[in-house]
Amino acid sequence: MPVFLGGDHAISLGTVSGVARACAEAGRELVVLWVDAHADYNTPETSPSGNLHGMALSFLAGEPALAPILDASRPLHPLPHGNIHILGARSVDPGERLRLAAHDIDVVDMRAIDERGVSALLAERLARWRMRGVHLHLSFDVDFLDPSVAPGTGTVVPGGATYREAHLVMEMLCDAGLVGSVDVVELNPFLDERGRTALAATELVASLFGRTVLDRQPGAMVAG
Repeated sequence: MPVFLGGDHAISLGTVSGVARACAEAGRELVVLWVDAHADYNTPETSPSGNLHGMALSFLAGEPALAPILDASRPLHPLPHGNIHILGARSVDPGERLRLAAHDIDVVDMRAIDERGVSALLAERLARWRMRGVHLHLSFDVDFLDPSVAPGTGTVVPGGATYREAHLVMEMLCDAGLVGSVDVVELNPFLDERGRTALAATELVASLFGRTVLDRQPGAMVAG
């Protein structure tokens, strides 16, 4: 399983494009789970900052204004809008919000997580993806976590996921057996506090790869 480690979430322009090309060649359906405080669905026209990392998902969905970024000699395989899923959003720009609605992008924001719980929301999606036998690419931005858990990123937004919510996401993804490639991004060691964010990210990846507190059958509940 390829695991891509980077700083700026803009690395996904290359990583996900490569995975999409490989899936197309293998005849596999690709679904992207974008775990992030931000939707990253801006364009040069809608972005207040102009930062490319805030446009990554737009590029991957085939936004024409961003198409020239990668080598035109290599074919791009844009993601269908229905195969893009954002989890944990809590900072979305006005123009970006309109684009998400216009393209009917599946966005689970932190209010939905507060109201229904991350377990139920993720389980619904995993059930659909499992039926289709997709290749799931997880693009994990550490700012999904609340800054009290992961201060070492340049784009902190209050009100993020707890340590346990994030581990549950990873444990459920591991149990589903669908993840075929992973990004881990936006860790800034210069902003970290004694390695807290780096340690949290490492522990979350370990959960994704199967580390558990107790042995259990996939999907089993522990009585207590």
